[in-house]
Amino acid sequence: MVALLLLLAGGAATGCGGRATTHHKPGTTHEQASGSVGTLLDTQDGGGHRLREVPAQGAPGVKLAARPDSEDGWNLQLAVTDFRFTPDSTGGAALPGAGHAHLELDGHKLARVYGPWFHLPAAQVPEGAHTLTVRLYADDHTAWAVAGKPVEAVVPLTAGPPGQGTHSHPAPTPTGSPAPPPAPQADRTVTVAVRDGKVVPAPGRTELKRGERLALRVTSDRVDTLHVHGYDKELPLPAGQEATLVLTVDRTGLFEVETHESGLVLTQLLVR
Repeated sequence: MVALLLLLAGGAATGCGGRATTHHKPGTTHEQASGSVGTLLDTQDGGGHRLREVPAQGAPGVKLAARPDSEDGWNLQLAVTDFRFTPDSTGGAALPGAGHAHLELDGHKLARVYGPWFHLPAAQVPEGAHTLTVRLYADDHTAWAVAGKPVEAVVPLTAGPPGQGTHSHPAPTPTGSPAPPPAPQADRTVTVAVRDGKVVPAPGRTELKRGERLALRVTSDRVDTLHVHGYDKELPLPAGQEATLVLTVDRTGLFEVETHESGLVLTQLLVR
């Protein structure tokens, strides 16, 4: 009887047969709860994240393509292999072939990426030639690596003067000619501010007709990322500066607009 009780107590301590959880316990770091996938190296990437090395066979892979958007900036496509995006378990333990990506411009982080498509606004890219990098991370924020190098893809990106999008050599405007027409206006504009962890005005519901153009104007008192669920649209939010995302709502349904880092719902889009 005593032996049986000891066995039962041991089973309860491990819980569910000792399976690893995807979320770490309060008071523990990501690395403490990251499990035994691959080899955790002392080497770090440029953002201070440790590398998690795995064998080349079956390792995650990524390719990056940047295409000019007809309205603003670029549409980025992340073609991944042996990898899946897991936004619901970000912050948990590292699981094989799962996680998210970081987007960097000239070595400076722009945003996290939680899917194969990302819209990069022209306002986030200064005029000139740049290097755009996307790197894959596990849910515990360690960087996937092979042979001591992060799993990443790099593409060149050239931005023209403000208002000229991706044109690196825009035609000069003749002296005395009228200025080029402004970009098409949005049908609806939603203006939101985030201060001290609160949304002003309080989150509500924005009703739209399918095909309308919506401008989301957001000012955050801390660096964050705006995300429109269902449309895979994201926008970096610099601290203290207004950022604007313009999109055409071409899908019907109810979609939340939120911030990634602070996890705040800014509004709900009801598209009919």
